[in-house]
Amino acid sequence: MIRVLHTADWHLGQRLANQERTEEHRNFLKWLCQTICDEKIDLLLIAGDVFDTGFPSNTALKLYYDFLREVKDTCCQEVVIIGGNHDSVSTLNAPAEFLKHYKVHVVGGAPANCQDQVIVISSEAGEPQLVVCAVPFLRDKDVRLSVPGETSEERELRLKQGICDHYTQLVPHIQEYKQQGIPVLATGHLFAAGSSASDSEKEIHVGNLGQIAGDQFPAEFDYVALGHLHRPQVVNQMPHIRYSGSPIPLSFSEITDRKQIVILDLENGKLTQIHEKPIPCWRKLVRFKGTIDEVFPKIIAYDNGDLSYPAWAEVQLQYEHNLHDHTAKLHEAFALQPNVQLLIHRPLRTITSQSLDQQVQPEQDLADLKPKEVFLKKCEEALDEGTFEDLVSTFDELLELMPQKEEALINGSQLEINL
Repeated sequence: MIRVLHTADWHLGQRLANQERTEEHRNFLKWLCQTICDEKIDLLLIAGDVFDTGFPSNTALKLYYDFLREVKDTCCQEVVIIGGNHDSVSTLNAPAEFLKHYKVHVVGGAPANCQDQVIVISSEAGEPQLVVCAVPFLRDKDVRLSVPGETSEERELRLKQGICDHYTQLVPHIQEYKQQGIPVLATGHLFAAGSSASDSEKEIHVGNLGQIAGDQFPAEFDYVALGHLHRPQVVNQMPHIRYSGSPIPLSFSEITDRKQIVILDLENGKLTQIHEKPIPCWRKLVRFKGTIDEVFPKIIAYDNGDLSYPAWAEVQLQYEHNLHDHTAKLHEAFALQPNVQLLIHRPLRTITSQSLDQQVQPEQDLADLKPKEVFLKKCEEALDEGTFEDLVSTFDELLELMPQKEEALINGSQLEINL
């Protein structure tokens, strides 16, 4: 029997409201190493977004390399890592050749040769036991060439078809293994149709773009390990295609999610069982909403249990007037409650003479908005409704190109320095 552990979306180096998550990630990685030993895991799959940014801090890099060093002292024979939309292809790929000597296989971006994504996991005797089609996040340039004058619908179809074609191209390379009864797994970092996202996922292939249904993955794959969505879930009621989810809640929209890893049992060439193992919580994210008279006692009475770190709170404080007085009382509540720290304060002004639908929207700081949200607000302000769909699609493409351009500029600067 072969045991595989599927995890994704670590986002090492992530900050929430400018607060570091280093200790939470360190605790998770320590727990993961212990779980690998306890569950006798043979293969570890990491389905993208290892880091939160394309240029991770030294602290985030140290967490990553320390983990890889420690995991090689466990029973885990091999590790497969793919790049996500947050990851820099060059950052992940830089040590790839070196890591191969330790049976750590890294595919940071789509390689020129499709077959380079086919990774054969062999026994100590050198016999193939398992095959992994390590497909990373597919950037627009990997799956679709721009066609001047095409509509947004045509772009959508070409993009979906390009993603499907990429997986289909792998099938001839795995047929010989399937004929020998060797199971084949695949990875992906994308948004599968019918899945549920949270607020913290960066939009990729926005709208319907890039969404492929579960039955569009080749039937030859015994399991598809997906990353990108932070909420653990099965795709289209197909248990063998699923997101493991992120190991810690990365935004307040994930506070009710049950964080987990997925463990697969493969025996006699088939997937025999799927286990979902809960990940411990080291810090809670909690949301309080209401008037100061409603949230004050809730904050005071909050029970953080025996968790290692104080909870972080988002407060949506409803008020009619005198916000300063309400805010002062809010801070008084947190001063009396050492187990909860105020992280985000969102005042919501209400006017009693108006209905709920007419109430003023939450006050927002420009820094809280994502680039696309700002762009959409400007389009709505300057253009007629329904006239800027193509403009938004073009903006989505620019958003996706930005990390690639930044990476190319930095690589170019480093080359000049070296010269």
